[in-house]
Amino acid sequence: MTDSIPSAEDDAEPAGAALPAHSPHLRAGTITLAATPIGNVSDASQRLRCALEQADLIAAEDTRRLRALAQRLDVETRGRVIAFHEHNERDRAPELLEAARDGRRVLVVSDAGMPSVSDPGYRLVQAAVQIQVPVTVAPGPSAVLAALALSGLASDRFCFEGFLPRKPGERRRALESLATQERTMIFLESPRRVHDALVAMAEVLGGERPAALCRELTKTHEEVLRAPLAELVRATADGVLGEVVLVVAGTEPVVAGSEDAARRTLALAGTGMRLKAAAAQVAGELGLRPNEVYRAALELRETTA
Repeated sequence: MTDSIPSAEDDAEPAGAALPAHSPHLRAGTITLAATPIGNVSDASQRLRCALEQADLIAAEDTRRLRALAQRLDVETRGRVIAFHEHNERDRAPELLEAARDGRRVLVVSDAGMPSVSDPGYRLVQAAVQIQVPVTVAPGPSAVLAALALSGLASDRFCFEGFLPRKPGERRRALESLATQERTMIFLESPRRVHDALVAMAEVLGGERPAALCRELTKTHEEVLRAPLAELVRATADGVLGEVVLVVAGTEPVVAGSEDAARRTLALAGTGMRLKAAAAQVAGELGLRPNEVYRAALELRETTA
């Protein structure tokens, strides 16, 4: 015998009706962003199960995956299900907003994790805020936070950088802008591009920079490789399978006395020498670490640009 889940008819309440903060029921006239499992279906919350049953309209990143998830959870979706992804979010948003304004219970889910975090939902929330349509959240699994917790890297201050640009030049420039970042950085990456991304990270951030490659989180073949970037480059040379999250340590604070080294480095770079080579030369002359000088030069260049 399975636990019964209240039906949409049993849960119906007038638009705008107040519900206790702990209530699992969806609020009428409200858009709910609900997190879905990132791998292990057992991580689905009771709130998600109830939401799937109660929603009048479900906006799913992939309708087939949504129906497969509902089947695995033994949940019946009674509301209308529509596709809501990065290519149609702008066009679909007015329909979802109108449904909420009409008093319907609108649910938004992505393929895995939380909508609007590197997934559709951001523009919808922006529009809802502008026209004062209530938005709430049913939190749950997060690949970003799971990877951070497993990485063994500092978690008191971190930043989420999403996907790096695909083009090598743009990717390198994006990493250069993060070279002086002192917070732990979290990236999502395609398994097809993760090796190239790690190569670029090692070149720009330094091969000795601590990092973690988290693969297939919460799934059967979950794996976490904790190593300097140079080692991760070698470990991924033959390819990687599955969903990947990269966690990279932030830089150490710039040491005292490196400002002069930074100025000398920029002066050398002004003669045509590559910045990294100039930093290595100056560091050798002054007995400093090349990466410290390189970071200081990048920081100085940014502040004087």
